[in-house]
Amino acid sequence: MIANGLVVERIAGVREDEQIIRLRGALTLNNLFDFQTAVRAETHKIQIIDFSEVSYVDSAGVGSLIGGFIAAQKAGRRLILVGLNERVKVLLQMTNVANLFPTYETLSQAEAALV
Repeated sequence: MIANGLVVERIAGVREDEQIIRLRGALTLNNLFDFQTAVRAETHKIQIIDFSEVSYVDSAGVGSLIGGFIAAQKAGRRLILVGLNERVKVLLQMTNVANLFPTYETLSQAEAALV
């Protein structure tokens, strides 16, 4: 799915109860609804959001991550972030959102930690 500079792609994980949501582009106010829809529509117990090709996240994007976290918690699912660039890491740390999510440098590290 392509929306206003953001590509949202669903990929099967290595485990049956795992889904990967790969993002490409920038997560901003212009496209956060498509991202939120993808996260909230997911039914797998583990959702890994791959940010390795995300260039930028604005404050509305941070808010959408918080909304995704709350939706996942209510549904008994885990939300994991991977591949955050330095700019996004700093933003999540400054806003105290980083503590909500397990984060890993790579997708393979995240999947290995789930075993």
